[in-house]
Amino acid sequence: MSAREPTTPSTPKRAGWAWRPFALTLPALVLLAAVIGYPLLTIVLRSLSEPQWGAQNYVWFFGAPINLTVLGRTFTISAWVTIVCVICAYPYAYLMTAVGPRVRLVLVLCVLIPFWVSGVVRTLSWVILLQDSGVINSLLRAAGFDGIRLIRTQTGVVIGMAQVLLPFMILPLYSVMKGIDLRLMRAAQSLGAKPSRAFFTVYMPLSLPGVYAGAIIVFILALGFYITPALLGGPRSTMLSTLVQTQVLSLLQWGRGGAMGVVLLVTTFVLLALAAPVMRSRYREAGRS
Repeated sequence: MSAREPTTPSTPKRAGWAWRPFALTLPALVLLAAVIGYPLLTIVLRSLSEPQWGAQNYVWFFGAPINLTVLGRTFTISAWVTIVCVICAYPYAYLMTAVGPRVRLVLVLCVLIPFWVSGVVRTLSWVILLQDSGVINSLLRAAGFDGIRLIRTQTGVVIGMAQVLLPFMILPLYSVMKGIDLRLMRAAQSLGAKPSRAFFTVYMPLSLPGVYAGAIIVFILALGFYITPALLGGPRSTMLSTLVQTQVLSLLQWGRGGAMGVVLLVTTFVLLALAAPVMRSRYREAGRS
């Protein structure tokens, strides 16, 4: 009995320790509420109160066909950017897991170096590469092909945005792929499966959580891009962020600009809510496999 008595007074202390993790997150929660929650609430209130209280800004948005066209184009471009990033990032991330430590370090540095360069500088470099007299068209003409129009097109916007967002796809993929045991594919091959079949039936399902995580990050970031579409795109590749900038800074229509931002935010949440069950079921299947 005497050996058990000292454990009784320590119970309240353990209960007090349970609040420590939550207390440690309070500064971060307060900061998020200050820098994200308050501005978002302000935008919502302005969309309902300027120039007067009501839903006239939302009626204007959904009543103008150009707004709906630009909204659909914004999601279309973001989806294409996500697809391009997945196609380019998947083999790169797989290569990072298959090479030795020194080569892996070089590959990681190649992924991190773009974070040290301004997005404006990278976009301006794409202007030089994609323009009609740029490097790409000059090489095509030197090879005997006709030049193609890349600048001021939706294709140029997708290329520029994909290059900027590619690291956000590679890093989640690599974090998942490095935990996959490559011996599983060799085991499948020893049982008679071809290398390609072993890859698609064993390795790829295990890497899908990284694909989903990176795709969500890239897609959400692409929805709010402004600089790259403004410099590389044209009138037919205008995204919703450009219209928001025009309404707020050029026309001083804070209510209409806020309504555009709220519509984009709500539409994004709705699409993510619809895609969440599918991603969750695929994630569970990958976990069971």
